[in-house]
Amino acid sequence: MSYKILVADDEPEIRDLLRLYLENEGYEVIEAENGAEALRLVGEQAPDLVMLDIMMPQMDGYQALKHIREKNNIPVIIISAKDADSEKILGLNLGADDYISKPFNPLEVIARVNSNLRRFYSLGATAQEKELICVRDLVLDPESITLTKNGEPIELTGVEFKIMELLMTHPGKVYTKQQIYEYAWGDEFFVADNNIMVCISKLRAKLSDDTSEYIKTLRGLGYRLEK
Repeated sequence: MSYKILVADDEPEIRDLLRLYLENEGYEVIEAENGAEALRLVGEQAPDLVMLDIMMPQMDGYQALKHIREKNNIPVIIISAKDADSEKILGLNLGADDYISKPFNPLEVIARVNSNLRRFYSLGATAQEKELICVRDLVLDPESITLTKNGEPIELTGVEFKIMELLMTHPGKVYTKQQIYEYAWGDEFFVADNNIMVCISKLRAKLSDDTSEYIKTLRGLGYRLEK
C-alpha cells in the first residue's frame, strides 16, 4: 500500500526536500503552502499522514491542527523552527502525534513518518484477533479503535488509544515511561521526551474530572490503570 503524505510548509525548499525523501521511500506526496490550503486538502485528498509547519500565512499550523482534530484522528507531525518545550507541549496538547524541530535530519523525519504510520495503521491489522477490553466503566474496542465510558464515546488520538490499550490490557500493572513510549509510538524511547507526560495528562482530563481516578502515577516507576 502506498501512503499519501500531506506536507504543509510555506518554504518551497522545505517542501521540495521532504518530497524528495518521502518519494524515495515510496510515499505519494501532496503539498500545501499555508494552513488554509492544508485543511482543504485534508478534506479533499484524505491523506494518511499530515506534516505541519507552525508559522504559515492565512492559517497557522496550530489553527489547522485544531480544525483537523475536530473531524479526523489521522497522524499529524509538526515540523517547526519553534523548538521551545512550551511550543512542543502546546502542539501535543492540541493533538499532534509528534513534534520535530528545524533544522532537521531528513532521515530522522522519514523514521518518524514510518513509525507513526506503522503505529496508527497497524492497529486495524490485528484488530480481528482482539476482543473488547473492559475495565470498570471503560470499554475499548480494538476493531473500531474506539473507547467508551458508560457507553459514551471518548475521542482519542492514535497515540492515546495505544496508551489506553496497553494500560487496560493489564489493569493494576505498572508500566515504565520507556514501555509506554515504545508501545504507543513504536519507536526508541528518548529519556528527555515529554510526550508521555502530555498524553497522560490529556487522557486523565478526557476520562474524568478527577485526574487520579483512572490513571495513577507512581513516582520513579511509571503509570498504571486503577482496577
